[in-house]
Amino acid sequence: MNRYLNEAIIGNKNILMTLSSKGEALRILYPNRDSRQYLNFLHMGLKINDSDIIYLHDDINNVYKQYYETDTNILNTEITNTYFELKILQTDFVMLKEDVIIRKYILINENNIDLNLNFLIHSELLSDQNNFVGSKIIDGGMIQYAHDFSLSIFAKNQKLLSHQLNNSKDNIKTAIIKDKDYIGMSKDSSISYDLGTIKPNEKKEIEICILLNDNKKTISEIENEAERIKKIDFQKQYINAKSYWRKYVKEHNGLKLDEPKSEYEEKILEIYIRSILLFPLLINQSTGGIISAPEVDENLSNCGRYGYCWPRDAVFITRALDILNMQKEAEKFYSIFCKNTQSKNGMWEQRFYTDGRLAPCWGYQIDETASVVYGVYSHYLYTKNEKFLKDNLQMCEKAIEFLKRYIKDIFEKKENPDYENKYHISYDLWEMCEGIHLYSLASIYGAFDAILNIYKVLGKNISDFEGGNRLKNEKVYKSTKELENLQVQLKKYINDNMYDETKSSYVRNEQDKKMDISILGSVIPFKIFTAKEKKIVNTVERINLSLRTYTGGYQRFEKDHYMNGNPWIISNLWMTLYYLEKGEKKKAKETFDFVLKTVGKHYFLSEQIDNATLKPNWVIGLGWSHAMFILVLEKMKQIGQV
Repeated sequence: MNRYLNEAIIGNKNILMTLSSKGEALRILYPNRDSRQYLNFLHMGLKINDSDIIYLHDDINNVYKQYYETDTNILNTEITNTYFELKILQTDFVMLKEDVIIRKYILINENNIDLNLNFLIHSELLSDQNNFVGSKIIDGGMIQYAHDFSLSIFAKNQKLLSHQLNNSKDNIKTAIIKDKDYIGMSKDSSISYDLGTIKPNEKKEIEICILLNDNKKTISEIENEAERIKKIDFQKQYINAKSYWRKYVKEHNGLKLDEPKSEYEEKILEIYIRSILLFPLLINQSTGGIISAPEVDENLSNCGRYGYCWPRDAVFITRALDILNMQKEAEKFYSIFCKNTQSKNGMWEQRFYTDGRLAPCWGYQIDETASVVYGVYSHYLYTKNEKFLKDNLQMCEKAIEFLKRYIKDIFEKKENPDYENKYHISYDLWEMCEGIHLYSLASIYGAFDAILNIYKVLGKNISDFEGGNRLKNEKVYKSTKELENLQVQLKKYINDNMYDETKSSYVRNEQDKKMDISILGSVIPFKIFTAKEKKIVNTVERINLSLRTYTGGYQRFEKDHYMNGNPWIISNLWMTLYYLEKGEKKKAKETFDFVLKTVGKHYFLSEQIDNATLKPNWVIGLGWSHAMFILVLEKMKQIGQV
């Protein structure tokens, strides 16, 4: 079952849950943002009088309205069944200090007849031969469990009307489930509750709990845990969650945006607030690892998956975290996650699980390594914490040694075509093209610049930190001179090999010479060139001719075929950053406005926009998109544009 669009996202420090625009639970990830996804489906439904099951997430007579509680990660979905004139308010939130999802339903009879209601839950978990799922009925609900997890579903103050642990799919449509067994070897199970009769203008409530566990507890311990959870005041938990998230927004309002005076400014503020609320849901609070986005494609039907930590993406995100007063989270990414994931040779691989274990990869990208060094110094610029630089100096130097060897290898190959490269050729940042890429080289230049600045900041403190080691000081001096020389060579290499005189522009690599939005990385953030240099201005003109679509959205590169080659949010925001850097406010606003007019339902930024419908087409809640938005706002704030 392919469910690509995560329209809404909620969670706490251990749980990440995504939902559809109709309130259907799509994914539950626990205990990390990138670990097991449990649900094949989790469907809620009603039997009203003599009806078959009426699914809350999918019925021809249902009308939907969905919204977050203001400045929170609490989601409301209003469902009105027009046939029975029954209104349902579904509220989803995750407890702050418990691994529990609460789904509260308020049902209001707007009809002029009595309605008899049975509430049904039909759940199928993902199961395989190495982690086989079974089910067990408990007081008020059921436990679905495997070797390394359990997911318990139960209602507060409700007794079970009926259950079916085996082959629920065979007869769930009738909304009549029956089973003699209390335990079964099935991943597909259902339970129901009798809510009784609801008279006209009356309302009833049912509170559903989803308790997650890593299954290190015995079955009796899990049942005891469920009983303990039932005794918790859920209304108090709701109030606590609402207060927590609203306080979180206030504490992380790093840009201190003014109160909006127009609908345009209101939309900017809403995306800004949603970014603040999204970032903690992407971060592993223990290690600092940051997923790219909540997963969308477990079956690899269109991509290699998104629920991993790419160092490059995370570096962009940490810059946004610093802007939003989330410096501790940003520092944790470098001081814990990056230290734990650095390879013996100094590089970082393509991507990792957020706990630091290596994720499936298909090649390396040299900019992943360079970006980390750049990011360390970038983080320092916000915090001015020299101890942070000292603590991460050895990690950075190790990475720089790898980058130096890599770049010298390229230079040697250019001088001597018969030379056999020692280092495997790198993928570009889009992970689709192997070769020598302008963006990759620019990131190396930026890493060299970062370590040089780190040395300047630490100065004599390096020798203090190293115990006054004279040889260490001499090594730093020699390394500084070598790096400065390599920067000169690197810039010359780019100008000699990656500027196409026939096109009067830079190109993305030496092989295909396509235009690519990432060429702008040589200006922002890595500063090899300035925004007003003639060759850069020419390149931007060529980008506008080849990558700008009729809607005003920018593609990543020429003939991009991934997901039909739609515009990317980060492409437009990169152009916005460039124009702001160049001082062209009008053009910056034009590229920025495309992002505003295509924003998703709940002000989440997607990866791509369908050029025909101007709606999110693919990944929703992409961390990199939200990070670039925050970087743009910071720049706009600096020049008084917001």
